[in-house]
Amino acid sequence: MSPFGGLLWRRESEFQLELHNMFSVVPGARIGIYDRTAISLVHVWKTGKVGLGPALSIYSMPVCGLMSCNRVLGIAPGGHTQTDWYFSEPLGVSVSANLDWAGGDSRVLHGDWVAMVTAGPVWRFGGESR
Repeated sequence: MSPFGGLLWRRESEFQLELHNMFSVVPGARIGIYDRTAISLVHVWKTGKVGLGPALSIYSMPVCGLMSCNRVLGIAPGGHTQTDWYFSEPLGVSVSANLDWAGGDSRVLHGDWVAMVTAGPVWRFGGESR
């Protein structure tokens, strides 16, 4: 389970800006973390929204290769997309995907793409829906 927070600037428009952060704990023999912040251009309608934009992730996690294991640290630029569907005001479901470029070089992890897909319930607080 990962905590997720988001702020959506509401206006009388179908297109809005959203800033959100997700902090993930990566389980395993040694615990890791993956913290992503993204800003998205969001299309909003009464029962949902969909957004796309750039993201920046900071990570520290154990990674194992064929011959060794090591903790890797880094910053990864990338892209983020998310869609929310509210089937019973204010309860809904959210699906998000992030694709980051984990650059750099280590004995275990060479620069490559990292993908994260999450899904779960979402609760809309305050304000009125469009």
